[in-house]
Order: sequence, then structure tokens, then C-alpha cells
Amino acid sequence: MKRFTDALDTLIRSYEASGGVNHRGGSNLPSKEAVHSIVAGLETLAFPGYRREDQIDDASLPHVIGQLAHRLAGELIRETARSLEYAYRHAGRSGCPAACLMEAKDIVDSLFESLPAIRATLMTDVQACFDGDPAAKSVEEVILSYPGLEAVAVHRFANFLWKRSVPLIPRMMSEYVHSRTGIDIHPGAAIGERFFIDHGTGVVIGETTVIGRNVKVYQGVTLGALSVRKASADVKRHPTIGDDVTIYSGATILGGDTVIGSGSVIGGNVWLTESVPEGSRVYLPQASGA
Repeated sequence: MKRFTDALDTLIRSYEASGGVNHRGGSNLPSKEAVHSIVAGLETLAFPGYRREDQIDDASLPHVIGQLAHRLAGELIRETARSLEYAYRHAGRSGCPAACLMEAKDIVDSLFESLPAIRATLMTDVQACFDGDPAAKSVEEVILSYPGLEAVAVHRFANFLWKRSVPLIPRMMSEYVHSRTGIDIHPGAAIGERFFIDHGTGVVIGETTVIGRNVKVYQGVTLGALSVRKASADVKRHPTIGDDVTIYSGATILGGDTVIGSGSVIGGNVWLTESVPEGSRVYLPQASGA
């Protein structure tokens, strides 16, 4: 028993030496479990009846959604306030918790005001998935089963919070859906309407990526940075993709100055670090036969 007690004492002292304790220096950080619950709630508000077991019909919709919205707003305010308190502490600022709570309430009110517009954009993504995949039999199938749509749906909410400068939570949301789908979209990426990720596994979209309207990407695509130096954190590091672009599986497009012109097609396994004009067709050369 003494051996175990000594080991436990050493573990507790290690928190003082190396950090990593949620409770130290103020209120708790945002809860991972709460953020996962928030993601589930936002998905339900986006697609009522598709993400929860509740039987929702025209009669029950106001009641079910009203209950969910009130619970979700409370969770979002609490976790957003915690994340703002973290940012205040990190910057050595005073004024929390009162100022953080008021700011959190304002952010959550803005999010709920924006939900109809976010849902409208998501429905264009649903339609793009259905239109772009011959295997899709219905929009219901797309909403229920397509990992690309799930990743994009969570991204649209995370991006809203990112643009409101909410710390921590947007990345937590993105990494949670990344773990579920294998699709890694940084919440800072700007993505236009009718975005379709087909299959999806291994797709990586970096923080400063800009993607136009009606873009389709396949599995294994990377929209990344040429440099991963910390000094470049505040500059545009990731490419810009124009409207109506298709990027096939395994393609890698890197660099903040790289622009893929509208209407272009980028073939599978292509590696690009420079811009291409509108209407380009970029493929690897065919290997010659023996």
C-alpha cells in the first residue's frame, strides 16, 4: 500500500511541476463532454429528427425543439463563458466572470439568430452531396449517413464561433467530428455553399483555406501550408480554391499564395504549390508502358 501511496503523491506533485490541471488558477476549462453534447444538439437543430431518437412531427416540433434550444443555449453560454474566462486569464485581463458571461450570452444569441441562415447553407451542402454522388438514393440517406456532410455541418457551426473569437470550443468541436469521420477541417477555414466531400477519409483543410461555391473534394485531399513555422501563424498559409472546382483523391495543394482558378479539375495524387488559371485540368502524366 505504501508503494501505491508514494506513487500517488508523486503524481500529485507532478501537476505542480508540469501543469495540465483544469481547476488551477480559476474556473474550469470547457468540458469535452459538454462540447460533444453541444455538437449533438446543434446537429439536431440543423436536421430535426435525424440526429436524436425523439419522434418529431408537425405537432411536436415546437415543443421538442423549444426544449432542446433552451437546454442547448444554457450549455453553450456556460461553456463559452468558461472559454472566455480562460482567454482573460491567459492574457492577464480582469473583468471576468461578469463580462465573460455577458459576452457569452451575446455570442449565443447571435448564433441562434443565425441558425436559419446556417441551415439554409447546410441544405445546399445536402443537395450538392445528392447531386454529386450517383450512389446517393435520397437526401435522407445523405443526412443520415454521409460523413462528409456531418463534418461540414459541424464546421459551419464551429466557424461561426471561430469568427466571433470564441477560444477553445471551435477547435474542440472540429476535433470531435474529426475523430468521428476522419475529416479534419480547421474551424477557421472559409467554405462557400454547396460543398461536397465525397467519401472523406483523410481530408485535411487548413485554417486559412478559402473555398468557393460548388466545390467537390474526394478522400485524402490536403489543402495545407508550405511552412509550419510558428512565426507564420498570423499569415495566410493555405490555398484559395475558386468556384466549381473538383479535386480528386490524394491531391495535395499547399501555400497561402496558391490559387486554384474557378472551374478547374485537379487530378488524383497531384502535388501543387503554385496557382493555376481558371478552367485548368491538372493531372499526373501517364506512365509509359513497358
